[in-house]
Amino acid sequence: MIQPKLSHYWSTALIRGRGTNLLSARRLAAAVTASLLISGASLIVPVSAALAETPSSACEEAAGIAVLPTPVAPWQGTPLRVIFTAAKPITGELSLVAPDGSVGASSRERHDGPPYFWYAEVATPAAGTWHAKLARDGMMVGDCAAITRDITVSSRQPPRPHGTPGAIWGVHNSWNRATEDLYSAWIAKLFDAPVDAEPAWKAWHEVLRDRSRNVLFNYLGLGEDNIANSLRPDCADFVYFLRAYFAFKLGLPFGYSNCSRGGTTGVPPKCYEWFDVLRPERTRPAPPPSQSIAAAGPVPMLTQPAAPTEPNWQPYPASFGQYLRIVGDVVHSGSVRTPANEDNNDFYTAPLNEDSLRPGTVYADPYGHVLMLVRRVPEANGNAGIFLAVDAEPDGSITRKRFWRGNFLFVHDPALGGPGFKRFRPIVRQANGTLRRLTNAEIAKNPQYGDFSLEQSQLSLENFYDRMDDVMSPEPLDPVRAMQGAITSLEEQVKTRATAVENGRKWQAGAREAEMPNGPSIFETSGAWEDFSTPARDLGNSGWR
Repeated sequence: MIQPKLSHYWSTALIRGRGTNLLSARRLAAAVTASLLISGASLIVPVSAALAETPSSACEEAAGIAVLPTPVAPWQGTPLRVIFTAAKPITGELSLVAPDGSVGASSRERHDGPPYFWYAEVATPAAGTWHAKLARDGMMVGDCAAITRDITVSSRQPPRPHGTPGAIWGVHNSWNRATEDLYSAWIAKLFDAPVDAEPAWKAWHEVLRDRSRNVLFNYLGLGEDNIANSLRPDCADFVYFLRAYFAFKLGLPFGYSNCSRGGTTGVPPKCYEWFDVLRPERTRPAPPPSQSIAAAGPVPMLTQPAAPTEPNWQPYPASFGQYLRIVGDVVHSGSVRTPANEDNNDFYTAPLNEDSLRPGTVYADPYGHVLMLVRRVPEANGNAGIFLAVDAEPDGSITRKRFWRGNFLFVHDPALGGPGFKRFRPIVRQANGTLRRLTNAEIAKNPQYGDFSLEQSQLSLENFYDRMDDVMSPEPLDPVRAMQGAITSLEEQVKTRATAVENGRKWQAGAREAEMPNGPSIFETSGAWEDFSTPARDLGNSGWR
């Protein structure tokens, strides 16, 4: 599915016009020499000197505009697709205007936000300069009435560039408000479906291979999404894999930590070592010493492993798919449940408001499950507001579900770590070229973010759910409709469970058997028993995975 040789990786995502380039000329120059994983000689990639950075207009800054055309190097032999995002709830029509002035595609559909976004596609774009134009409603001509970005479509297929060795992939973009908005919009479109639908997929690659959903499909022009892959991430792997996929495509920083799980010893999860894409020789720690499972306690699988000592130096991953497999071997639910006041981890806790609870925000269940928000449906016409999320089940299937108490468990227990809604910690590049994560204090002061908060750690169980009700539905709800919403959520969860049981029945019908582990090990296992058995699956559904 997504296993191109990383020697082929190239991502510039340039957008020129009246607004700021997603990549400036300076960043583009850095991208030319970006460190990439290859074997063999390097090749210099020519870059046009005509690409230059232009200042952003006050109109765009006020609306918080970000634009992503795909593929990375548009040309007339492949569809031109554009995501146009806005941080503010502006309305209008997105048009893709051809070089001859005709409108190739348009859309008035503004997807729920923040960030709010439009999407348009032209199947066979003509060569030349296209204009992605958002005509705003109710604006006078010349008064921020239209926001336009230029996109150059080549008449020839772009060459397959190479880079120099020294990284998992080249980092030539940065995480900021614009790239975070594009990430959220990509996640939202990836899992988009009507509110009353019940979308589900047998494996995550089914979603990524769906070109109508994944606007980054073959974004690099290398057929990178056509290669078969057997990865079936669990709930924690899943959120890391999505972040890594987006970062890989756009040349953004990415990293992950080696953490303990926390548990019955009274010690919460703790992270010890961080691995980033600019250190390809260092991708995983040495395995910790064998740990005995405590005899007491309701969740023996959450016992505390010893901190690893010396890292295990690994050869370079041969492909992006192999890199994901390594990431999946290291991360787990404890990686997401670290205490809210710590800096040495991969996530930070966000305030409970509609701006921070955006697509791509992760939810850490205190008992070990992990979900990702994909859409906020605002309260309207007497109907309650809704948060929709996706998660990966033990058998690798992906389901979408609503926020409610039965799906999003919340409790404060020091041994289990910090539960609640969290966002990926921003990774920045330092002056010496190395990567590091921002601390909580830096995030709070950073104008691109500014949303670190300890609010959730200070809320009781009832106050947490009351606060979420206020965020979803600021206006008072009719009691009958509120009860109907709760029943719908319960029905959704029951159907998910029924599907899981049916998957297990079909697996067993193939004359296959899963040997039952002994004692408490029935809750801490892998393979078919973990994927299909009632004890393991019930554990996951109740949050005690």
